[in-house]
Order: sequence, then C-alpha cells, then structure tokens
Amino acid sequence: MVGSFEERGWITFPHDPALERWVTHVLPAARAAVTDPAHAQWHECEGTWFVGVDVLENDAVGRVRGSQPLTGQAVDFVTQLYGGIDLHKGQVSVIYPGYPRPRRDESEAAARYRAKRDAAHVDGLKPTGPDRRRIIDEPHAWVMGIPLSDVSASASPMVVWEGSHKILGDAFRTALTGVPNDALAQTDVTDIYQATRREVFDRCSRVELPASPGEAYVIHRHCLHGVAPWGESARAGPDGRMIAYFRPELPGGVAQWLEFP
Repeated sequence: MVGSFEERGWITFPHDPALERWVTHVLPAARAAVTDPAHAQWHECEGTWFVGVDVLENDAVGRVRGSQPLTGQAVDFVTQLYGGIDLHKGQVSVIYPGYPRPRRDESEAAARYRAKRDAAHVDGLKPTGPDRRRIIDEPHAWVMGIPLSDVSASASPMVVWEGSHKILGDAFRTALTGVPNDALAQTDVTDIYQATRREVFDRCSRVELPASPGEAYVIHRHCLHGVAPWGESARAGPDGRMIAYFRPELPGGVAQWLEFP
C-alpha cells in the first residue's frame, strides 16, 4: 500500500463503517457551516463553490460536537507513514451544478485555467504581492479527502496527475538546494513551479477520484491536483458535492516538506 502511494502519489480507501459513522455525525455541523453568515465570504464562483477553509469545528483528533475521533484506514495509513499530527479545523468544500464560474476578481486567464485544467495546483504555495509570486507558505504533510454527501461520479470529483509528486518534488528540491532552512519559506518558487506544472501536464495521466461517504483518499503533498467541472449528467442532492479536507502542517516546516515521501 505504501509502495503504491509513493509511486502514484495518491491512494483511495474503500468503505469504512467507522468513517461513515463519523460522517453521519459531522454532516449537520458541515451544513451549518455552509449557511453560517460568518462564512459568507467563502461562497465563490458565482455560487457554484463554497470554499470553506477552516470552517469545520473539529478538535486536534477530529472530534466534532461530541463525535468520536476521526479514525479508519486512511488515518491509520497517514499515521504509519508520517506519524501522529494534530489536525487543523477542516475545510468543507462544496461544489454545486454549474461549476466552474469565475471567482471574484479572477482574471480571464485564471478562469480559463480553472475550466480547462481543473484549477490544478499544489497546496500550500501561496501567491503573495501584486505579482502573485509563490512561496511555500503552508508545508502540509498530506491531503485527505472525506466525502460527506452522496453524488454521482461526474459531480466535480477530485482530479490528480499520477506521478506528478515525483516530478514536482524533484524540481522543488533542486530549486531550493543550498537555501538555508530559515529562508526556505520565503524563497520564490514561482518559475520552477509553473515550468514543472507544464511538464506534468505533458507527462502525467489525469485521474479522477470520485468517492462516496465512508470512503476516503489521500494525496501526496507534492501531487498536482484539482477539481473537475460539473458534469452534464451529474447527480447530487441539496448538499451538492461536499467533501471535508484535512491537510495538517508538518512540524519540521519546509525542510521536512521537501523530503520524500
């Protein structure tokens, strides 16, 4: 299992009764977060995406409103590979029919990229300044997706570029060779990121990862990933395509983020 993840950069986990019980308990809190006026700024893309960063009120082990901790095969897997890491407040990302439409203040080029390339990105590389130069601002350990609603496979599934984590990881390590550890998080990686991303599109297979409540997937932190447009025949209930995401940061910062796996 670990070998497959290290080779592909992603792994899925089958239905897990413990995880489904957690989802059932957490769903009301997730729904409340979506409709909370305090989170109105997260309704984007002309109402077709609720971004929902840090809106799930979970504790460091994933308990929400008296639920059990977040457990299951996916949690066991990342703990085996990376050790126990406290969870941040989860993201509740909801996609609705019609996605993607342009985000507020999004350029035409960015909107086209969202529609044609699934807004493909590596998490934690935050744009800064007027030129939107990128630094490794959030050195995540991994990305875990936990579906909260039952939808059809074409309802904007997660998309990954298989093997891209190896290409991008090598590029980041090469670009940052010789940079002192205390300067890694302030070093501009925009050019190498954009050039390597184009290489990934040419070399790596695009894979969609639809999943249902009780299932989960984990994506390598260097893996290029995004969200597919809403399919013409996609099916979803009033909750839309709702997924809880966890991406805790590594205690060793960017220096540890650069390591493989």
